[in-house]
Amino acid sequence: MIKEETVMKMLAINPIPFKKRIKEFLFDYLFILAYLVLLFLGSMLIYIIFFNGVPEFTEVQSQWLVFFTSVLPITLLFTFLDYKNDGSFGKVKAGLELVYQKKTVQASLIRNTIKFLPWQLGHMGTIHGFYSDFDGLSIILSISATLLAVSLLAMTMFRKDKKHLGDLLAYTQVQLKVE
Repeated sequence: MIKEETVMKMLAINPIPFKKRIKEFLFDYLFILAYLVLLFLGSMLIYIIFFNGVPEFTEVQSQWLVFFTSVLPITLLFTFLDYKNDGSFGKVKAGLELVYQKKTVQASLIRNTIKFLPWQLGHMGTIHGFYSDFDGLSIILSISATLLAVSLLAMTMFRKDKKHLGDLLAYTQVQLKVE
């Protein structure tokens, strides 16, 4: 028997209520915030026990440390949740699901890489700023992060199909969950 692949229809007009998107964003934000608090507490415990305080890091070490402990794990976790459960904790809680034109891990990874890119750019700008007295590069990175974040948010709120740049590149769309 040949397994038939289900192809979900992308909606030109996507009727997701504003409140559902806010609920989704809030739950995902709280989840990420809880992870970051645990990461901070765990890091401080390790620094105190093994290093007698927070060690000094170079800018490059700081950039890699932040990427590998915060941005990468969150991006990979949301990629997994979007692929496995058709949505993050916030989407599930809000009654939303991620629909794929063709469901692949690659599509989920592309979507989440774009979604969390402003966060990474913001980290890069802030960290570089601490090491350079907030020179032009740090300001450009920070402004780019803000503009990209606002653009992604505006796309999800004001486009008729509710797709942001990551959805457009990954051929995905957040829709109301079909019961």
